[in-house]
Order: sequence, then C-alpha cells, then structure tokens
Amino acid sequence: MQFLSYLISGISLGSVYALIALGYTMVYGIAKMLNFAHGDIIMIGSYVIFFAFGGFGWNPILSVVVSMVVCTILGTVIERVAYRPLREAPSLAVLITAIGVSYLLQQVAQLMWSPDPKSFQSIVAGAGLKPLELFGGKLTISAEAIVTIIACVVIMVALTAFVNHTVPGHAMLAVSEDRGAAQLMGVNVNATIALTFAIGSALAAVAGALLCSSYPTLSPTTGAMPGIKAFVAAVFGGIGSIPGAFLGGVLLGVIENLSKAYISTQLSDAIVFLVLIVVLVVKPTGLLGKKINVKV
Repeated sequence: MQFLSYLISGISLGSVYALIALGYTMVYGIAKMLNFAHGDIIMIGSYVIFFAFGGFGWNPILSVVVSMVVCTILGTVIERVAYRPLREAPSLAVLITAIGVSYLLQQVAQLMWSPDPKSFQSIVAGAGLKPLELFGGKLTISAEAIVTIIACVVIMVALTAFVNHTVPGHAMLAVSEDRGAAQLMGVNVNATIALTFAIGSALAAVAGALLCSSYPTLSPTTGAMPGIKAFVAAVFGGIGSIPGAFLGGVLLGVIENLSKAYISTQLSDAIVFLVLIVVLVVKPTGLLGKKINVKV
C-alpha cells in the first residue's frame, strides 16, 4: 500500500509538471522559442489566488478564474513587449530576454509582496472536497491529488481536441510547420502566437493553484524549480508534442517521488536529470518527439 501511495503522489506531482510543460511545449512547438518566464507566471497566478481566496475570501473557483485571466493578460503582454520585437532575432537573444523577464517578475513579486514565504490555503480543501479512502482506510488519496490528476487529463484531452479540430488550432499547426508559408496563406502569425502564449499562461495559473494546494508554501521563487522540471518533462516527452508533455510530466513526477521514498531526498533531483540525460542519449527527440529533417 505504501508503494501505491507513493505512486499516486508521484502521478499527482507529475500532473502539475505536465500542466506546466504543456505551456512550454506549445510555445516552443509554434513560436520555436523557450519561454523561461513561464514558471514565474505560475508564481504570479498563485499570488492572485492567495489574495483572492485566502485574503478576500472569494469562492475558490472564482479565484482560479481570476488568476487565469490575470495570467493570460500577463502572458500576452510579455509576448507583445518582450518577445515579438525579437521574432527574427537569433535564438540566443530570445533566450537571454526570457531569463531577464523571469528575474524581473521575481524581483517585482519581492517588492510587492516581500520575499518571506506565505502559507497557501488549499483551494481544493476550500471547495469542501474530502480525501478518498480505499481498502478499508489502508490507502488514503488526498483530494488535491485526485483533482490534480483529473484536471491534467481533462485539460490535455481538451487541448489536443482544440489544436486538431478548431480553426485557431489549425492555424497553430500551420505556423508550427512553416511560419512563412502560413502567413502567405492568410494566417495571422502574430495573433496565433499571442493566442498560444495566452493559453499557456492560463494553464500556468491552474498549475499554480494545484501546486500550491498540494505544497502550501508560496514565495517569489515558487515557480522557479517547478518551471525547470516542467521544461525537463517537456524535453523528456518530446518538446512540441502535447501527449509528450503529459507523458514526460507524469513519468518525471513518479521518478522524483519514488526516488525520494526509496533512494534519497537529497539525490532525487539529480536522479531526475540523470534519467533525462539517459533518455536523450538513447532517443534525442524525447519519448514521443519526431525527428525533423532539415534541408541544407
């Protein structure tokens, strides 16, 4: 039963990584850039929920919706101000800009809300959901774990359907394949990339709510390490692939949790990155990534 408990906790943690990784993989797959400020958008969204739900006593669902709106606006503004002017710039310039935006958001958060950690009130518990007891109480699954896993699966399925069966989704696929050709065919590239950032940022708000509900400590650096691990999950599963981000996130969470339980809490992060290295040596495109042939 103990192993099953660790496994479920790992899947729950991995589902959070998967939600964050979906934002990474969508932006990379369509805009061909790495938005390393994504983890800090999670942090901003978590602070919005902290004050809306914990401070003002708003309904938990309303608090999450408000956080999604704020993060969507923030992600769109970042794309318009910081990234769009660098659309044709070398990838290194975009990467440095993304790191700069990340540190800017962290510093702004410290100035506005202080660097001291805050105790986050679980929105899942606030909604009145209770843990699930199985096998006569021998196995208890937290309400946070159940909601996180279900939310991740639903969002992944909905996002896949959106990309494959809607006009904006088809525009995203076209821009992902060939930005220039898509523009010639009448696709508004800037609007499509902005929509991608908006969706990824909204998912970041949901991920922040679920992450801080399971691990109830909030600070200006809350999104930093989960953001890095989610990027690892996206690469692990095959960056640019939505199912790959989901698979990579879940596997990463399970590996991390089982490593903490059976090997070492201090070495768990190192083991996660070691597994990534091994996977990329064996399959450089990731588990579900596709090899792209480039004409020279």
